Amino acid sequence: MKNIKKFPNLILVLLLSALAVTSCLKDDGNPIGGEQQENIPETFSEYFGNTISRNFLGNVIDKNKNPIEGVTISIGNETATTDSNGVFIINNANVKERFGYIKANKAGYIHGSRAVVPSNGINKVTIMLLEATVIGTVNSGSSETVSMGNGSSVSLDGNFIKEDGSAYSGSVDVIMHHLDPADEDMAMQMPGMLYAENEAGAERMLQTLGMLTVELRGTNGEDLNLPEGSTSEIKIPVDASLMGIAPASIPLWYFDEVNGYWKEEGQATLQGNMYVGTVSHFSFWNCDIPAEAITLCITATDDETNALGNLWVSITSATFGTTYGYTNSDGEVCGFVPSDETLELNVYSYDFCGEAPLFTSTIGPFAADSSISIVIPDNTDIIAETVIGNFNTCDGNAVTDGYVQLSYGGQTFTDAVSDGTFEINMLRCEDDNTFRIKGSDYVNLQVTDSINYTFTTPLTNIGTISACNSIDEFIQYTIDDDETALIFENISANFYPEGPNSNGPSLDIFGSSNDQNTCIYMNGILNNPDYLGTYDNLVFDGTGEIDDTGFFIGECISVSDTNNNITFNLSALGEVGEFIDINFSGDYEDYDGNPHTITGVVHVYRDN
Repeated sequence: MKNIKKFPNLILVLLLSALAVTSCLKDDGNPIGGEQQENIPETFSEYFGNTISRNFLGNVIDKNKNPIEGVTISIGNETATTDSNGVFIINNANVKERFGYIKANKAGYIHGSRAVVPSNGINKVTIMLLEATVIGTVNSGSSETVSMGNGSSVSLDGNFIKEDGSAYSGSVDVIMHHLDPADEDMAMQMPGMLYAENEAGAERMLQTLGMLTVELRGTNGEDLNLPEGSTSEIKIPVDASLMGIAPASIPLWYFDEVNGYWKEEGQATLQGNMYVGTVSHFSFWNCDIPAEAITLCITATDDETNALGNLWVSITSATFGTTYGYTNSDGEVCGFVPSDETLELNVYSYDFCGEAPLFTSTIGPFAADSSISIVIPDNTDIIAETVIGNFNTCDGNAVTDGYVQLSYGGQTFTDAVSDGTFEINMLRCEDDNTFRIKGSDYVNLQVTDSINYTFTTPLTNIGTISACNSIDEFIQYTIDDDETALIFENISANFYPEGPNSNGPSLDIFGSSNDQNTCIYMNGILNNPDYLGTYDNLVFDGTGEIDDTGFFIGECISVSDTNNNITFNLSALGEVGEFIDINFSGDYEDYDGNPHTITGVVHVYRDN
């Protein structure tokens, strides 16, 4: 199995990347099965299909995988700006059936983008922006070469023009980045996806052996380029792991930033471990082996037809290597794969539950765009989880434009919220049964705190969370789906390692609103020494001594011991000044014998 890396704060990419790092190739560089398609449309955009409306949620990160705030995102005529988590939401964007193009721009970074084959549901993307680092400075009228430490270089003849076509005179900052297919982050750094128009106007998927981006800036920050008639030599190193498949001559492709795909223009020759080529303008340049392609959509479900999201899917071609992607909340992933090739399909849990695939099958060959469905069999070592809840604004209204992030095992799963509810599906291992939830109200720019929870397999209902970022601690609960009670004043939370009224450690938590119309008291007798875990209702024996463990809700809420099926999950018990986290849910009877349901969250500072 290919090593799957953990990416903290990383929204999972939901497209089949055409990045392939292993293949078999004829010595002359012509790919097997790479002949032109028979029917080439008059305009390349005819490949894309009809205009459709799709929803997008994504994040933008830097090379250290930290979020970048304030990035301008555009999809067609729709625009948005990333928030403090680097996240953006664009709904009802007009894209094509087979092609959607997302652009990301911010001062101080080179232009970033992502292209996808849009699927139903939420299309999630991650873009890693590269800093606009100046590698060297040259002067107009002088022929100079700028090189990087790995041997990447660009030779300039000293002639430059501005965007309006007028000649430029003065110093020129040269910004360069080499993108290496052996780098696991390349798929997030490169523009678009590895989808291209060849010289004949036919669509191709690409296998890259290396990319180089060059941007030229004048003294006032203006974008520069080469005038007509000028050329530049570029050198792109080939990773040692790819030298065995590197052809002597390879097509060059440049990225069309307006349209969002690669275009074939020229050739590069292999000199030592360097591809050397001549270009007449600057953008991303790419050394690639082309292959005929079709779009393939895969939908994964369990044997009860439940959609399985956040699964890692790989498709391997003996000729063109491996493509991969992640299923979305509908269990679907779409992307380009080689046409007329027998393919190996493997599906893994994104969590590290062992190297064995959950599902393996031989599929294809596919001569045209196709969709298939697969059923993932039960696995005793893998646990399917669904986490649901409600997400409100601070004034109690449903969030209609926001998102919820679930953090588990160093991973972050993100679900868009459009009607105040959310549902996150995932698979996990038995080793860890705790997770964290954080919600962001994208419109009102308010967030919840990051709160600890414990899975109640297979369905965890965390109740209602509220985006009140000015509130440090709170207690909230909902009875019978009525209005949620939120308490963030007059809160005390005390931990007693010994008693005082029990034979074990205990918790006392109280909170009330200033108007005293809403309050709650909770008492918990904990396991010793493993305090964290799942507890049921605490039963008193009437003697004043408590030998049971569990939680009791009293005083302000009429909760009796009769038919009490409330489950409490203590997921965090910090030191003094740190947080105590409890979530609870279940059904019970009040003291008059009336049945009720309740869900709640406790996120409070420990006082002693």
